[in-house]
Amino acid sequence: MYFDTLQDWLSWQEGFHPLAIDLGLERADHVFTALNPHKIKPLTITVAGTNGKGSCVAYLEAIYLAQGYRVGAYTSPHILKYNERIKINGQPVSDAAICEAFARIEAVRADHSLSYFEFGTLAALDLFWRADLDIQLLEVGLGGRLDVVNVVEPDVALVSSIGIDHVAWLGDSRDAIGREKAGIFRAGVPAIVGDPYPPSTVLETAAEKNAQLFCLGNDFGYYKYADHWDWYAGQQAFNQLPMLALKGEHQYRNAASIILAIQCLQHRLPVDSSAIAYGLTHVQLAGRFQLIEGEIPVLLDVGHNPEAVLTLVDYLSTYFPDKCIHAVFSMMKDKDIVSVLRIMKPMVQNWFFAPLANSRATTDSAMQEFFLQAAIPNVFFGYTGFAEAFDAARNQAQPVDLIIVFGSFFLVSDCLNEFEHRELIK
Repeated sequence: MYFDTLQDWLSWQEGFHPLAIDLGLERADHVFTALNPHKIKPLTITVAGTNGKGSCVAYLEAIYLAQGYRVGAYTSPHILKYNERIKINGQPVSDAAICEAFARIEAVRADHSLSYFEFGTLAALDLFWRADLDIQLLEVGLGGRLDVVNVVEPDVALVSSIGIDHVAWLGDSRDAIGREKAGIFRAGVPAIVGDPYPPSTVLETAAEKNAQLFCLGNDFGYYKYADHWDWYAGQQAFNQLPMLALKGEHQYRNAASIILAIQCLQHRLPVDSSAIAYGLTHVQLAGRFQLIEGEIPVLLDVGHNPEAVLTLVDYLSTYFPDKCIHAVFSMMKDKDIVSVLRIMKPMVQNWFFAPLANSRATTDSAMQEFFLQAAIPNVFFGYTGFAEAFDAARNQAQPVDLIIVFGSFFLVSDCLNEFEHRELIK
């Protein structure tokens, strides 16, 4: 089956495979081998983790581009356009390039059915190996061991954090999830763990695979000061590093981890301290503590699990103390919604539920029950979507207040699309 437009390809892929999420490497590895029989690839850093994957890839991309290298970056999901998932030299690839990659995949996949995510990942890998890159940065979509990204042998494997998410596929404990994420480790390959308290299964898996393990706080770390921070790993150090463009204490864990990844490849892809400093201060990432100034400031965050929302609470407490906060909120139904609500309960004065046009999204009636379980008052329902919910929040808020939009990539996407339409952002 072949199509002329990217949207037609994507619409077909959404209904082609019987399962939206179907973990396993056999189908994708067969197609990848058919596309690229010798599995030619640039240097590869693979990034897994419950939270922080996108930030780690964004830091790495900014730093390697600052050094002048040709860089491919694969991330998911997108926020505004599908093309955001596949970037070469900092720019999303064109519709035509993705369509050509899909056509090459379709030509070789034979009777192997692929999911929407597998099509997209294979397209990225296909485009990257053909693009004469110096390095490719691959974000794992879900888990690690059985995620399609894992068909590629990494030169560095990085696990940013381990939390409870995607329990239906990865397990309901940090031990189970940690083992899945550590599945990207390889024998003799640097395996970097940015979680300060990793479950034992991560360390056990590294030992079983004979990976070269580096743990935050043990083998590398950082010291943060009022106007700079220092990084160290054994005898290596970078002092007087500038404060990060991405906000939140967790970003220093992410940044410390990616600096170690860069150092592990320094003999093959040298990077100087000025490129590191530039990348750390010029990185951009939509939807992560993204503040949009205006008469009433609006903060966007894609956080959608308890660990991410704990980080959001810490950020709000640090940068917006004593603010009256109004939340425009929505989540996918497979998330731990009640825990998220309980964590955010002390921070939010008024809640405005924004329904999403997505089959995985929580319905109005189900969300009402979750708010009752969390014993949260001042919750407003009955809106048709983000625009109505946001307008209700804005009408209730004062100029000295803060509106936060959080809980889902899809909600932040709706928000940014609406703001672009209203010309509230440039």
